[in-house]
Amino acid sequence: MTKIPLRFKSVSQIVGSEKLGLLVLVDMEEQWQLAIPCDQAMLQQFELRIMDVPVKHLMLPEVLWQVISSQTDVHYEILISDIIEEQYRAILYDTESLEPVAIRASDAVLLSFISNIPLFIEEKLMKRQSVPYQRSSNGVAMPLNAISNKMLQEALDKAVEDENYELASHLRDEMRRRKLL
Repeated sequence: MTKIPLRFKSVSQIVGSEKLGLLVLVDMEEQWQLAIPCDQAMLQQFELRIMDVPVKHLMLPEVLWQVISSQTDVHYEILISDIIEEQYRAILYDTESLEPVAIRASDAVLLSFISNIPLFIEEKLMKRQSVPYQRSSNGVAMPLNAISNKMLQEALDKAVEDENYELASHLRDEMRRRKLL
């Protein structure tokens, strides 16, 4: 298996949804991007760290990482390994014992961001799920198979409301493929 290193690039709000957002990851050459859906709580966690709030070193993830890294010599990596039922699957593992621990993908990105634990994606998954990264782009593209059923319905409702029938047609087709309609 070939792994591609990723790094966090930005957060993005999903248009028409205040409760959902995207964590944008890029490859090291910044040629390809991957969007990881996340909830509002995770968006807030990233905003606090991006704004560099003075108390971030006292926040639970940072404190726990400080304790773990100071009391052990274990080295970790995170691998985004699959997408199942519209959710990315991530694994935190010890690089020596290879003992895996499943972790929610958005939490894995946050952990990597605060701890500098290397973040990777399986190459075949990256090729299937990524889109070209465009530095000056205002939007973020993402594959429909990474959108939850709820997000898909909200996007369809918004597309119909905005009279964007071409997008609504694509979203409807995906809902039919999932047997939601």
